[in-house]
Amino acid sequence: MQQGGPAETARSATAYADAFTARVAGRTATIGIVGLGYVGLPLARAATAAGFRVLGFDIDPAKVATLNAGGSYIGHIPPDAVAAMRAGGGFEASAAFERLAEADAILICVPTPLGIHREPDLSFVTGTSEAIARSLRPGQLVVLESTTYPGTTREVVRPILERGGLRSGDGFFLAYSPEREDPGNAEFGTAAIPRVVGGDGPEASRMAAALYGAIVDRVVPVSSPETAEAVKLTENIFRSVNIALANELKLVYGAMGIDVWEVIEAAKTKPFGFMPFYPGPGLGGHCIPIDPFYLTWKAHEYGVATRFIELAGEVNVSMPGIVVDRLAEALDRRAGRGLAGASILVLGLAYKRNVDDLRESPSLRLMELMEARGARVAYHDPFIPEIPPTRKHASFAGRRSVPLDAAALRAPDAVLVATDHDGIDYGFVAREARLVIDTRDACGRAGHSGPTIVKA
Repeated sequence: MQQGGPAETARSATAYADAFTARVAGRTATIGIVGLGYVGLPLARAATAAGFRVLGFDIDPAKVATLNAGGSYIGHIPPDAVAAMRAGGGFEASAAFERLAEADAILICVPTPLGIHREPDLSFVTGTSEAIARSLRPGQLVVLESTTYPGTTREVVRPILERGGLRSGDGFFLAYSPEREDPGNAEFGTAAIPRVVGGDGPEASRMAAALYGAIVDRVVPVSSPETAEAVKLTENIFRSVNIALANELKLVYGAMGIDVWEVIEAAKTKPFGFMPFYPGPGLGGHCIPIDPFYLTWKAHEYGVATRFIELAGEVNVSMPGIVVDRLAEALDRRAGRGLAGASILVLGLAYKRNVDDLRESPSLRLMELMEARGARVAYHDPFIPEIPPTRKHASFAGRRSVPLDAAALRAPDAVLVATDHDGIDYGFVAREARLVIDTRDACGRAGHSGPTIVKA
């Protein structure tokens, strides 16, 4: 695109934004979504339901084939939902990234994991940005949704997109809108969760607000992409810090013989000034175990210490080891044996209840630690019949869930409740198992206690 003087540039940007918002209002805009996982696929479903044509892009040809055949690989998005998306040509999946030129808006929903030294790994973001840059055309809106540190959108994504000669705010438009998915939450689906948007310039902000306003119930505009990036980190750091506090209180009150779950249940009756957070065996999922480290890494660039955030991270990271120590202690005291050679059944492999999501699950770390100390470990999870390949725990791939029956509960030396899925009868578990190590108070909430149930 040829660039003219300031007035011409302003008119061009305004014209592009006007045309884009008109297509959004008329539902003639095509939305491209890159990354069809736990964020991208629910977003594609919501956008299709709002009347848009959606092109979904993924590097995994198996996912593309499954979706185009009307199937699903995510538990809380059933195949009939994908079939409904496909009906009438509203949704199509593709691995042909040159088709990004067909989209009026491109939403980036790719992973942002941590490296081996807990540094940000933006390889998926940069790779996707390079793919977009190869077919970027005037007037397109590009929105990064992946969780990251403040500055990523303008410092990392924008330079890549501008390599072809188009400029953000003139030839194309760039924004950040953090995903807020909560897999398995029946009350808050994609459309019901407000969307924060921060654009690289006023027209980008207007375009992003119009787009998300057509998909979700409420849009919350902020002044910049950096502010929007900080919003997502703040939300998850808030949870990380408060979960770490609950975990530390569990240790302190446990040493005093006080049940932290009972304390929290009583404390949350206060109608103001308190919000309940619960201890557990460690953090899991795609956000809370990762996001705080994105901010601490970026803060070093500014010479700012993040001691409070890092301490919370240390507490949460230490929890699997503490749970395994409690398990070993309980085996010694109640069964007269050590962890080496013991048989352990882990209940729940997913990182949270009632989902099939294994990302950063503390259950995998628990299994790793127990086996390193000589235990024989099996698991039961109704949502994960077989462990898929994972980056950190490749050796577990292919291991299958065992049936949960009386024999499976009586045979092991201990049953470790790691994820409290609703479909499990914890009364049955409490009655049949020789020893229960309960990291979620699942048995207590079901009204069961006794000498064979140890809260950890």
